[in-house]
Amino acid sequence: MSDKPFNVLFLCTGNSARSILAEAILNREGIGKFKGFSAGSQPKGEPNPYALELLQKLNYKTDFARSKSWDEFATPDAPQMDFVFTVCDSAAAETCPAWPGQPMTAHWGLPDPAAAEGNEAEKRLAFADSYRMLSNRISIFVNLPITSLDRLALQNRLKEIGQAEQASATETA
Repeated sequence: MSDKPFNVLFLCTGNSARSILAEAILNREGIGKFKGFSAGSQPKGEPNPYALELLQKLNYKTDFARSKSWDEFATPDAPQMDFVFTVCDSAAAETCPAWPGQPMTAHWGLPDPAAAEGNEAEKRLAFADSYRMLSNRISIFVNLPITSLDRLALQNRLKEIGQAEQASATETA
């Protein structure tokens, strides 16, 4: 096995909330084994303040967070991705760039916390729910025996991670 960490890109349309949360979670949970990145097809230009507030409350550094285009990761000099996950429904339907190295991909869609309506507490709760779902998925992912699974088995496990949480989130809604 290589000592090089696996590069993981989380994609969303705006790259302001879910993908930023996922990047932060992976970089904490997968330290040494994984390196997380995030991007969007139509970046908002800045991270969502509720996402940053939640990360800060959970003792994450947020100086990494910036809303950027996925074009940054489709260039020949960009880090080569081993995995690419879409975390919002609209990004899954978009035509993604051709990623160098043919990374494994999966859709881990979840509701957009930035679209939550209501008072401040309800909006913060939407972000906390997104954080919880992403944290659960990423915890499962970082604990997979990646080097001992063949490509098809690994692809199936990546797909299952996104589907299992969606089913339980739908059942409780």
